[in-house]
Amino acid sequence: MPCSPREVGSLFLFEKLSPEQLGRLCAAGRVELFQPGPVYTEGDAATCLFVMIEGAVVLSRRVGGDDVEVTRTAQRGVYGGAMQAYLGDRVRQVYNNSMRVTEPTRFFVLPADVFAEVVRDWFPMAVHLLEGLFFGTKNTQAMVGQRERLLALGSLSAGLTHELNNPAAAAVRATASLRERVAKMRRKLGLIAEGPFSRECLASLVEIQERTAERVGKAPALSPLEASDREDTLADWLEDHGIEQGWQAAPVFVQAGLDVDWLEQVAAAVDEEILPNAVGWLSYTVETELLMNEVEDSATRISHLVDAAKQYSQLDRAPYRVVDVHELLDSTLVMLSGKIGPGIGIVKEYDRTLPPVPAYPAELNQVWTNLIDNAVSAMNGAGGQGTLTVRTGLDHERLLVEFRDTGPGVPPEIKDRIFDPFFTTKPVGEGTGLGLDISWRIVVNKHHGTLRVESVPGDTRFQVLLPLTAQTPDEEPV
Repeated sequence: MPCSPREVGSLFLFEKLSPEQLGRLCAAGRVELFQPGPVYTEGDAATCLFVMIEGAVVLSRRVGGDDVEVTRTAQRGVYGGAMQAYLGDRVRQVYNNSMRVTEPTRFFVLPADVFAEVVRDWFPMAVHLLEGLFFGTKNTQAMVGQRERLLALGSLSAGLTHELNNPAAAAVRATASLRERVAKMRRKLGLIAEGPFSRECLASLVEIQERTAERVGKAPALSPLEASDREDTLADWLEDHGIEQGWQAAPVFVQAGLDVDWLEQVAAAVDEEILPNAVGWLSYTVETELLMNEVEDSATRISHLVDAAKQYSQLDRAPYRVVDVHELLDSTLVMLSGKIGPGIGIVKEYDRTLPPVPAYPAELNQVWTNLIDNAVSAMNGAGGQGTLTVRTGLDHERLLVEFRDTGPGVPPEIKDRIFDPFFTTKPVGEGTGLGLDISWRIVVNKHHGTLRVESVPGDTRFQVLLPLTAQTPDEEPV
């Protein structure tokens, strides 16, 4: 269609240009009529700048597998397309959104290379300012994002150190007590060996000792009331059989799952005069087994924490692979356990039938960290009481991971801004405002998924939706 410099000059983008400049634009560009339908598609090579003369346009962004409408307007002069062409090869030149028209619409269409050329020729200082703003913002965002990761890593390291210290200290205490008990058991064994015991009697004691050790590992869980009643019963039996300070041994026997029937077996196996030494010897056996269990539990806890840290960091794994999101969620919860206060309960509602999904596991762990940390902060700000529910499921052929907290909720007036870079509601120095922005880019840009929020007071849900099948990985930094 004919290009009129007068008509092009009436568009607000070009209204300050001279007749010569308008003539150059019309000579290099064109006016084109589009029928209802697509004009260009997000991700395609950005070849043109489109400026609407008349009609109606809709701009949208791809979020997961859906196109989410961003703008719908009939205002003359709105533009889209190759708006960063002036940056040249320093930036990947693709359309950052999709444009379609809802009625017959006329555009002034300018090739990207011409747009870049005229901008550099006519506005050289503006180009330098725009370049500085664009790359400066990008570098600042990357630096602050790295700082955000380091702060999170420092916080997690402090929490992990605290979590490791508890079982390590317990193991040290148990080892010291174990050495003392073994020494006392040797002395008791010496006293028994000096007595006039037959080979059969000693063999019976050893057999009882073996069965005692086995029962320790199978001790039932008792309520406080049940344990107290059983301790009283055992203490009475020990006192009736002339064993001094039996009340001290009774709790140990109860913890090991032993009862009066077991004591009767011991009494039947030895003479009455050596029963106290025999019971004392077996008491040390029980204590030794319990202490070894404590050492084993502490070592297992340390191993579990180390495995969780390894799983969380993904240092020995491929950056992009098929993962079980439940393993990632569990490792993140373990790493953050030191930050979750005692007043906050954790509920896991996992759908274990969900298949593994292709993902960047280390970066998904960062998303979980940001979302859990925000939920905990919200509940801590409301008195430190609440419940964090982590749920997985299937949502329209996509894997859903939902973090639900009982905090005060996201105020409606800021709900549309929480994913913006540098936006934060935390006090100065406590938040960079990049946690949700980074999470959004990891989920949407790198995993072609969706990150959304639903919130009312007492029920805030951040939902991550991930594709079940592999898509082309996006290697751009997030």
